[in-house]
Amino acid sequence: MQKPIFNWLDHRGAGVLLHPTSLPGDYGIGTLNDHCLEFIDFLSDAGFTYWQVCPLGPTGFGDSPYQSFSSFAGNPYLISLKAISELGLLAPAILEDLSALPKSVVDYGGLFNAKWPVLDAVYHTYTNDSSIELPYGDFEEFCDQEGSWLEPYAYFQALKNHFNGADWRQWPAKCRDYENALKSPLRKKLSNEFEAQKFFQYLFFGQWKLVRDHAASRGIRIIGDIPIFVALDSADVWQNQRFFQIDPKTSDPIAVAGCPPDYFSEDGQYWGNPLYDWKAHENDGYSWWIDRLNASFGMHDIVRIDHFRGFDSYWSIPYGSETAREGEWVDGPGIGFFKTVKKAIPDCRLIAEDLGELTPGVRSLRETTGLPGMSILQFAFGGEGDNLYLPHNVHSNTVLYPGTHDNDTSIGWYRSTDEKTQDHVRRYLDVSGENIGWDFIRAAYKSVAKLAIIPLQDIMSLDSEARFNSPGQAMGNWQWRYQPEQLRALYGGTSDYLKSLAELYYREWKPETGES
Repeated sequence: MQKPIFNWLDHRGAGVLLHPTSLPGDYGIGTLNDHCLEFIDFLSDAGFTYWQVCPLGPTGFGDSPYQSFSSFAGNPYLISLKAISELGLLAPAILEDLSALPKSVVDYGGLFNAKWPVLDAVYHTYTNDSSIELPYGDFEEFCDQEGSWLEPYAYFQALKNHFNGADWRQWPAKCRDYENALKSPLRKKLSNEFEAQKFFQYLFFGQWKLVRDHAASRGIRIIGDIPIFVALDSADVWQNQRFFQIDPKTSDPIAVAGCPPDYFSEDGQYWGNPLYDWKAHENDGYSWWIDRLNASFGMHDIVRIDHFRGFDSYWSIPYGSETAREGEWVDGPGIGFFKTVKKAIPDCRLIAEDLGELTPGVRSLRETTGLPGMSILQFAFGGEGDNLYLPHNVHSNTVLYPGTHDNDTSIGWYRSTDEKTQDHVRRYLDVSGENIGWDFIRAAYKSVAKLAIIPLQDIMSLDSEARFNSPGQAMGNWQWRYQPEQLRALYGGTSDYLKSLAELYYREWKPETGES
């Protein structure tokens, strides 16, 4: 039997799924602050090894971390202003508008109006006070090291702000392409905004490094997340149009991503992401993808790739179609892509998001790559015993979740599902169903899946009000935050119990030693 290309998951472990925006804090959104470090301490004390996050890139309309302005940049919303204030870069009084934002949810509209002026004030102070020393390394050195993506991204954001947030395809013709835009007089006119955007990235990556260093010191590895596709209105596409199916005359996509009609949607799903020109990528040695993955591994220890099946085949929808019905399946880059990745990044640790109805081709590709796939307990019940998500059908090279960021909490899911499914859960797990969140946590720990990742909401026994995202619902997503007292309440009985589960089911592995 042929040896898998990747074979990195050689231990059992457990982790928690939580996006940093859900952390507590006083300024409208979770940030890379003391609460972040306290959360990492809790993970270590409760016997966890992993912290999984959603994509950390800058978000725009819709606030989804899966629709980012850049595959390489960090989200300035995550910058801790408390830390900045302590460094003398801003006066506490300037934070009043942010202090008025709600603490239990993220008000993205209010955050947009309040945080950017504060960040601008921070940059103004930095540029006008040469005596300020920051603990994030040398700014100019950061700009030089990250220049290949930082320069285009900063210019993209400066132009976007100049054109009142308009999609880059609506900009003047001379600015719709990065190379041509460099010749525009706007490059000089917007130089201050351009430098400010670079400075915000310097702050983000400086603070994120401190978080990663603390995580490493506590034996916690961070699992990142990248969507297979990128947003149309992004610096990625604007700078690299030759790698996408973009019409050079109109700057519009030729075809976009989605999925075909199925049981859940008679019109399919029209995502609208531009599709890759995979031949152009192959001819270039997949250099853009290698750079993207290297950047992500510079931020995380492990990376989950969303929509893995797109590497085998993807649903191509002609641009301008009213629904996804008009699409067709087109072959993706297949195993050749992963062989190139392995050669370029030998110690690459990827997780394949392979959820949904999978073709034999997709299963074969995952088995050949050797990448761990995913399994969701909420998808397991209500049908027959051959359901691949039932614990007795799960393979060891798997990351098992009660639910992901796209699912309801386990308690919310159980209460809203039908009686047949509830009965199946009770009989299969031999439980009463009165504490289904913890029943699912125990089932995940017991399973043969090498990694068990638990949403923090389930550990906190929260109902549907704590759901993070509802796919297909335009409003109300990505907003949930926990409060400091909720995490503190887990210390003692809950953290000790979680640690005992890790001991009992051999999930105590720590990266310092590689042993339990």
